[in-house]
Amino acid sequence: QVQLAESGGGSVQAGGSLNVSCTNSNYIYGTYCRGWFRQAPGKEREGVVKIDSRGRTIFADSVKGRFTIFNDKPNNVLYLQMASLTVEDTAVYYCAACFGPQFENIAATNWNHRGQGRQVTVSS
Repeated sequence: QVQLAESGGGSVQAGGSLNVSCTNSNYIYGTYCRGWFRQAPGKEREGVVKIDSRGRTIFADSVKGRFTIFNDKPNNVLYLQMASLTVEDTAVYYCAACFGPQFENIAATNWNHRGQGRQVTVSS
């Protein structure tokens, strides 16, 4: 069974950068929409960024200007590049297929078929 699988992440000091990647990121589960959400202890799930087959992207306000997403279609890998990290970015990051009637509304995204997640820890 094809599954999304993340790699990367780790620990860094505030202001630093980290990357996470996701394999098997092309059309599966009936959608081209892919993205990342994160889950921190005691906090609600937060959509971070999503991208569709046309390359449209939607970022959460909390990461705009700091995070970028790159879809390497030929190699079937989706990358999340995180810069200027803060302690508030500490969470487990999941790659997932995204669903929902409004692509632009990342907060209302239904995330499914996620990978196993990667821990990102930012220390002050």
